Amino acid sequence: MPRTMLADLSLILPELFLTGGAVCGLLLGSYLPRRSQWLVDALAGVVCVAGVVATVVGWPNGGTTVFEGAYALDVATAVVRIVVLVSVLLVLAISGEFRGHARKSEFVVLLLLSALGTIVLAGANDLLLLVAAFLLASVPLYALTGFAKDSPGTEATMKYYLLSALAGTVMLFGVMAVFGVGGSTGYARLAETLPTTPAAAVAAGAVLVLAGPMFKAGAVPVHFWVPDVTQGARPPVSALVTTIPKIGALVAVYRLVAAVLAPTALNWPLLVAVVAAATMTLGNLAAFFQDNVRRLLAYSTISQVGYLLMAVAAAGASTLALPSLLLYLAAYAVTNLGAFAVVAALPNAETLTDYRGLVRHHPWLAISLVVCLLGLVGTPPTGVFAGKLTVFTAAFDAGFGWLVAVAIANTVASLFYYLRWIAPAVRLEPLTLPTNHGAAGAAAVAAAVSLALGPLAGLVLAPLGHPLTPLP
Repeated sequence: MPRTMLADLSLILPELFLTGGAVCGLLLGSYLPRRSQWLVDALAGVVCVAGVVATVVGWPNGGTTVFEGAYALDVATAVVRIVVLVSVLLVLAISGEFRGHARKSEFVVLLLLSALGTIVLAGANDLLLLVAAFLLASVPLYALTGFAKDSPGTEATMKYYLLSALAGTVMLFGVMAVFGVGGSTGYARLAETLPTTPAAAVAAGAVLVLAGPMFKAGAVPVHFWVPDVTQGARPPVSALVTTIPKIGALVAVYRLVAAVLAPTALNWPLLVAVVAAATMTLGNLAAFFQDNVRRLLAYSTISQVGYLLMAVAAAGASTLALPSLLLYLAAYAVTNLGAFAVVAALPNAETLTDYRGLVRHHPWLAISLVVCLLGLVGTPPTGVFAGKLTVFTAAFDAGFGWLVAVAIANTVASLFYYLRWIAPAVRLEPLTLPTNHGAAGAAAVAAAVSLALGPLAGLVLAPLGHPLTPLP
């Protein structure tokens, strides 16, 4: 018996909470005086906690789809929900510089909408829904990038908007091409029809479609916007843009490759593996001699996407591919947000030398920075270490030994530029910079969670072992 629309809605409570929170936040922000805008923050916090609780209570044992198969509800969607909602809470915690801002409520509403777009991006099981989610995850970020209305933010916004519009247009051309040869936009139908259609047309259309989520993830060759936006936007926005959209985009790429493209005759795993190697190598090489901390973190996030794409390359060839991707995404999100929380805690420190003497005056902030940076390297016992180890194992199981060798070499090389930041921070020299205590507290929490995720990786991986939702 077909499910009713009401039954479908009961399965997407976290998405409905975010939608309701954005609408109510917009209305509250329109009427509340500036001194009471914190109520919108509180509303967003309640929405995120309610979404996490609803996801845990309704944890999918197998998986299903709603809205005629257009939206998938499985373990991947559930993990993305939790990681995105927790990430939103961390971004709210480090956005103290916007406290009392005349458009504070708009910041929170745009944050909730971008989170909603990211979650829908991960669960999209239809090309048209994928395009809609791409737009929903992108448009709020244009406004947030230029939220401070300063010159760097305005320039970053223009670059981000123009490149995103180009990626979105290319993606739409890809959707039209795939629809033309496959006769449908639903993943289930495409998985049946694409293997019998001309391979060249499938390859051209699918590559164009992948340009959209790859752009959101910041993968090579559509990564040019990442350093400019990260440096031009305010630190809380930089943390958001380089973390949350990646979560949904990489799961969207995995779902598209594993569910739709894998049955075709083309060697998609090899193509993804080549992109992964290029992304991690270019990101690390570009980060080597960066002196601006936000620009260094920008190239660091590009390199992390390369490691994450290794799990996508192993899709279908290793049972560890999806669990490793989800574990790595969770660990990366909290660790990267922790590093940006340190940057937000010292808003006047822009270069590596500005952090000289951090350990003497702010020891907990320095410890948090060291934990997060070593975590991004993949040092035990952090969560990223467990994520990298499982991703490397999945890639090796899939026959990509050469890619694992490239990833290990990149991991060792990345230690160089992270140490360029850690070294001045642990020197006992004077430091006189104002500190955002809220962001410093968020950095400590993120560092502690990153450390805890490593030893608990076995427990975290256990419920992630379910495959993607079977196509209807």
